[in-house]
Amino acid sequence: MRLSALLIVAITFTAAAVLSLVAANFSVKLIEENSEIGVRDALDEAGMTWAEVQADGLQVILAGIAPTEAVRFRALSTAGSMVDAARVIDEMEVEAQADIAPPRFSAEVLRNDSGISIIGLIPATTSREDAIERFNDIAGDTSVTDLLETADYPAPTDWDDAFAFAVNAMAELPRAKASVEAGRVSITAIADSIEAKQQMENRLNRAAPPNLSVQLDIAAPRPVITPFSLRFTLDGEGANFDACSADTEEAQARILAAATNAGLEGAARCVVGMGVPSPYWADAVTQSIDAVARLEGGTVTFADADITLVGLPGSDQATFDRVVGELENSLPDVFALRAKLPKVEDPNAGPQEFTATLDKDGAVELRGRLSDAASRELADSYAKARFGSAQVTTAARLVEGLPDSWTPRVLTGLEALSMLNNGSLFVTPDTVAVKGETGNPNASTEITALLSKQLGDGTDYDISVRYLEKLDPVLGLPTPEQCEAEIGAVLELGKINFEPGSATIDASALVVMDQIADILKRCGDIPLEIQGHTDSQGRESMNLELSQSRAESVLNELRARRVLTGSFTAKGYGEVTPIADNKSEEGREANRRIEFRLIREEAPETALENAEDSGDNSTETSEEGSENEQN
Repeated sequence: MRLSALLIVAITFTAAAVLSLVAANFSVKLIEENSEIGVRDALDEAGMTWAEVQADGLQVILAGIAPTEAVRFRALSTAGSMVDAARVIDEMEVEAQADIAPPRFSAEVLRNDSGISIIGLIPATTSREDAIERFNDIAGDTSVTDLLETADYPAPTDWDDAFAFAVNAMAELPRAKASVEAGRVSITAIADSIEAKQQMENRLNRAAPPNLSVQLDIAAPRPVITPFSLRFTLDGEGANFDACSADTEEAQARILAAATNAGLEGAARCVVGMGVPSPYWADAVTQSIDAVARLEGGTVTFADADITLVGLPGSDQATFDRVVGELENSLPDVFALRAKLPKVEDPNAGPQEFTATLDKDGAVELRGRLSDAASRELADSYAKARFGSAQVTTAARLVEGLPDSWTPRVLTGLEALSMLNNGSLFVTPDTVAVKGETGNPNASTEITALLSKQLGDGTDYDISVRYLEKLDPVLGLPTPEQCEAEIGAVLELGKINFEPGSATIDASALVVMDQIADILKRCGDIPLEIQGHTDSQGRESMNLELSQSRAESVLNELRARRVLTGSFTAKGYGEVTPIADNKSEEGREANRRIEFRLIREEAPETALENAEDSGDNSTETSEEGSENEQN
């Protein structure tokens, strides 16, 4: 009995243990499932569906690839909010990130009367100290504010060229801002005048490296025009402006459009300035130009609000009266019109005229008629004061019956002539004509203003002034002869060398090529021959071919430097034109050379003489050759 009781107790404890084990296992399974489901639902609600959840007993294992480290940390926090954070096992990985992109390097330089300030981010390879030292030299007595930051990344392509160009540009621009990026520089500046603006643009464009994109926005103040003048002419030779002024860009466009409709061809210069006598200036001008077109010829001149319209001699009087009447009625208030239809002159009548000519050397000759000795002395003295005593020759005759206004017209015409480089003055009782060439783009406008002011309203005058860039002192274009001399001076200091027996230019000569290219860019379109010469070593035919190839290589190098070479030729002369003895190494070195020579037109007489001399020499050479063969 005692054994049976013990057995019952043992069985009872065993059954209780088994039941406890089963209950514990069931509880663990339940906890695993609840933990896994709860964490997974929380991650899905947070949008982290990429995370994988697995329960292992009381532990919750997170796996998967998180987009970023921050998202991975957020997944851990979310799981920790559902179960004890100590139970969360992190087996997640983070998606590989791309390399950090280099920063965008840029800088802005501002210069004004207070000094220079520079701000931006530049590569560590750019010498910040050198740049600030250069700015201190430019600023002089004013201050330099350095707000630059540096980053240790390689400089992008063309950054160094852009930054160096901006630094050098500040030396040319007293009031400017430069924005610098790799391969690009934008400059905004203010110039004191139109001429200063042109000079700035020319210097900066010439200095810009070919691989650099440069944007220039240089503003210049509008000129003050007094009187506000305009002169439009339509005749058998076509339509043109002797002077043109506008108060706004819109008015300028309207005036040029009216002139084009009247027959003007090509581009025309119309200065936008200050001083307009009425806000309806463009209305008055366009109506007057239209009237000249309807008359099929004539001239209209504005001097502030005074308008003078002169028809072509021989025009129909009825048509002239009708067009003038319609114009008078349509003109805005303030403007006053004076109209005149000249009569056809009798070709058999004796001329009452005065002429003055100014040649390219500055010599002036006065001819024609003057009213009395006092007038002739006054004209002679005035001309000598304007052109120089040694330059003036007076051969004018004294006649009676000239108009009272004759002497003032002559003196005013001489003053207008002095504004030209060369030209002529023609004065009659009805008109003053000034023709010639000038390097001043505003000469026509200035002469128009002078004649309008000095001769008074209603005076007819003709201005035919041609602007030539080569005469413009602002552009500073050298003469072809000066260009030839400058290149010769460069070649005296440095020689264009080639690799031995080759047409390849040696690297040591590239600096010389750069200097020559800079000169030729300023010279413009000049006729130039690039000559190749060799020493006498080797066969003559090979030397001729080598010299031709070397001359062409120089021509190609100039083209690569953006020099306009349309008027250039390359010619090899071989060994036939030595400048030194070919028996010594020094002499042969001197004979191996490149020369730049102007192509000059030969006078017909000279060409004929040269041809005759060449024929004589050929005969002599033939005779000598025959004698040598006999010997």
